[in-house]
Amino acid sequence: MAKKKRKFMLSAFSIIFILIIALAILSHVLPDAKFVGDVIVDGSGTVGATISDFLLSPILGFSDAVDVCVFVLILGGFLAIVTKTGALETGIKVLVKKLKGNELVLIPILMLIFSIGGTTYGMLEETVGFYVLLAATMVAAGMDTLVGSAIVLLGAGSGVLGSTVNPFAVGAAVSSLPEGVTANQGLLIFTGLLLWITTLVIAIVFVMNYAKKVQEDKGSTFLSLQEQKAMEKKFAAQIEGSKDKTKDVKLTGKQKVTLILLGLTFIVMIIGFIPWGDFNVTIFDKFTGWLTGTPLGGWYFAEASVWFFVMAIVIGIINRMKEKEIVDTFIDGANDMISVVLIIAVARGASVLMSVTYLDNYIIYNAANWLSNLPELAFVPLNYLLHVVLSILVPSSSGLAVLSTPIMGGLASTLGYGVETTIMTFVSANGLVNLITPTCGAIMGGLALAKVEYTTWFKWAFKIVVTIAIANILILELITLVF
Repeated sequence: MAKKKRKFMLSAFSIIFILIIALAILSHVLPDAKFVGDVIVDGSGTVGATISDFLLSPILGFSDAVDVCVFVLILGGFLAIVTKTGALETGIKVLVKKLKGNELVLIPILMLIFSIGGTTYGMLEETVGFYVLLAATMVAAGMDTLVGSAIVLLGAGSGVLGSTVNPFAVGAAVSSLPEGVTANQGLLIFTGLLLWITTLVIAIVFVMNYAKKVQEDKGSTFLSLQEQKAMEKKFAAQIEGSKDKTKDVKLTGKQKVTLILLGLTFIVMIIGFIPWGDFNVTIFDKFTGWLTGTPLGGWYFAEASVWFFVMAIVIGIINRMKEKEIVDTFIDGANDMISVVLIIAVARGASVLMSVTYLDNYIIYNAANWLSNLPELAFVPLNYLLHVVLSILVPSSSGLAVLSTPIMGGLASTLGYGVETTIMTFVSANGLVNLITPTCGAIMGGLALAKVEYTTWFKWAFKIVVTIAIANILILELITLVF
């Protein structure tokens, strides 16, 4: 038997650092920026990056993303404690038992759940902890780890792409609009709903068709022989255990309470992120700020971190976990998120370097000038393509919103184009890139946990991503024509 060649794969960290190096070099290649005093002439050029600019960019990126990083760490601790109780695993086993012979139904149910988290508060990086659990469950149901990964990534990703009230995408974009330019919140939510539902349906169809093929014929798996062996080795015991336990598995009283609290935790967080003031809802203003100092509707990462930290302790106590066990489990869970946190921080470094060198200013202003000469129907797809490129350079939705929206939103308003469409073009393009880019921590970390190579994911998901992109552009064009 011929030996298979080992595929050389750069880590996400290496890819990001190469990108930062490329940006630093590009800052020296492009025309020099012109200044009037200390103020740059917009779009005139760039300031060449120094060695210190390059070396400091990842560190400053960490500082810039510290609130997000803290939230991800605390979320990891929270999920670890919930997992320790066995409630999640047992709950899924009970579900598999009830759906015996109809396991495919799990796919749309779970993808819908993940997508709700995506569209409401941008749930993506936070899903890393679910990859192992879903991978084991899908393999036990006669599928493979690629199905489990797709459920999490495409499910949550569909929601992020079609963000409705996500404060880190839509909220950040609206708040970044130039003075005097406003957006219709209702139209933003409507457009987000169309993008969300359409993308989710496309993703579900692709995943279910693939899962059905694998379930009927194991030889139909997209995984390489090496990945199949890794899958069998990692999940063998769990699969066998699931097959034996599924017959008699039952949720204990404590596990039922844990699942209820788990659901409550995410529901409260979602309510906390929804900007109720924009809808003239004041019910939360007076009595929901006692925990964080900020009422529901005004939450951001800091408040969400407090809430998840408190609920982690509550769930630990209810399950009679000892103090040391709670602490150790929480720390282990946070530790599992370190790679994701570092990816987020280092990726933010690219944005920092672009800002220091005025690369972002140069790209946006020159792209805006070019787009201003195009008809409206051409404006939408080319603006979409622009934000696909920008999303690779600036993966952070909130970071890109602050960079792009003041310019592109202002341009759309000046040209008489829909500001809402421009915002949702950025949101959907950014969400599309985060389904497949290796700079996304959720992808690299989650796939590694599920024993799926990034190259395998890229090849399998590419057709889905292209289909989604075409559907998104058509929807945005339709919104432009109608509104």
